[in-house]
Amino acid sequence: MPWSAKVTSIRPSQSPVMKGRGATFDPPNRFAPTCSVAEPDGWWQAETPSSLATEVREEPTKSALSWNASPDLSFDRSLNPYRGCEHGCIYCFARPSHAYWDLSPGLDFETRLIARTGMVERLEEELAHPRYVCRPINLSGNTDCYQPIEAHYRTTRRLLELLHACRHPVTLVTKGTLVLRDIELLASMAEHRLVRVFVSLTSLDANLKRTLEPRAASPQARLKVIRELNTAGIPVGVLFSPVIPGLTDHEIERLLEAASRAGARTATWMLLRLPREVAPLFEAWLHTHHPARAAKVMSLLRQCRGGKTNEPAFGRRFRGEGVFADLIDQRFRRASRQWGLQPRAEQGLDTRYFRPPRAQQDLFD
Repeated sequence: MPWSAKVTSIRPSQSPVMKGRGATFDPPNRFAPTCSVAEPDGWWQAETPSSLATEVREEPTKSALSWNASPDLSFDRSLNPYRGCEHGCIYCFARPSHAYWDLSPGLDFETRLIARTGMVERLEEELAHPRYVCRPINLSGNTDCYQPIEAHYRTTRRLLELLHACRHPVTLVTKGTLVLRDIELLASMAEHRLVRVFVSLTSLDANLKRTLEPRAASPQARLKVIRELNTAGIPVGVLFSPVIPGLTDHEIERLLEAASRAGARTATWMLLRLPREVAPLFEAWLHTHHPARAAKVMSLLRQCRGGKTNEPAFGRRFRGEGVFADLIDQRFRRASRQWGLQPRAEQGLDTRYFRPPRAQQDLFD
C-alpha cells in the first residue's frame, strides 16, 4: 500500500541528529497541499526517537529504462532499481525526486525506500523491441544500485545477468562494497568489453564520512573495492564527487594518489550540487556538524555558482565557474597526470555483439 503524504515538518534548528542518518530534518513535500510545523509551546509532544528504522515498499515496474538527452552525461539511458537510498549522503542530488512519491527529500529519502519489482522482465521486453539500438546503459543514474537492500532483492545482480546474456555493455557507479559479490560476473563481462565500474569517493577522512555519507562504505573499503576489481581485470575508475569547496577540496591530490595506487585507471570530478530541498538540508548539516566552516563552505560554493547555491544549466552544473572552480579543475588535471589517471576510459565498450533476448529464445522455438 502506498504511504500517505507527509505534511509535518520541524525546523532545522530544532532537529535532533538521528543515529546513522545524514539528514537532520524532513523538509515538507513541495507537492503537499498543507504543511504543519511543530512548535515547542509547552504542550506535551511525543518524544522524538534517536534512530529510525528503514522501511521498504515494493512498486511494480512499468518501464525499466530511463532516458535522458543531457549533453553533460556520457550515457543516454540508465537503470534505477531503487528509489531513495539508505546510504544517506546529505548532498545527494536525487533527494528532491522523493517528493514525487509523496515523501520528504530529508529523512524519508534515507528510511522509506522503494524497490522496483519486475524490472528484469520489463528490461527484457525493451531490449527485444525491434527498434532498440544498443548503447551502454548506466547502472544507476539516480540512486546507488548496490545500496544495502540489494543484498535482499538482488535486482542489480539479475539485471547484470540479463545484460551479460545479451552481450549488452553497462557502466556502474557505486560507493558500496556489495559490488564485490558480483565480481566473477563482472570479470566475465570485462573479457568481452561489456562493463566499466566507477567507485565514488568523496573523502579519505573516515570521521567526515560518518556524517556526510553515514551508511556508505568507508573510504578504505572503497579503495579495497578498486583494488579487487582491478585485480580481477575489470576496468575501474574513481569519481571524486562531489567536491565540496572548503571541506573536501584539499584532498584532491591525496585522494587521486590513493585511487591510483589501488588500481584506478580513470578519474573525473563533479562540484557539489544543491538542487531544491538539498540546499537547506546541506546547510543544516553543515551548521550541525561543522559550524565553524559553514559560512566559508557556502561562500566558496556561491563563488562557483554565480552567487547562487545551485546552477542547473548544462555545461556548468557539474563543474561550476569562476576562479575557485577553475583552480579545482587545474589541480585535478595536474594530479591525474601525475598519477597516470586518464580523464575518460582508454577504450570504449563493445556494442557489436549485442543479442536481443527474443533472438536467443527463437533458437528453441
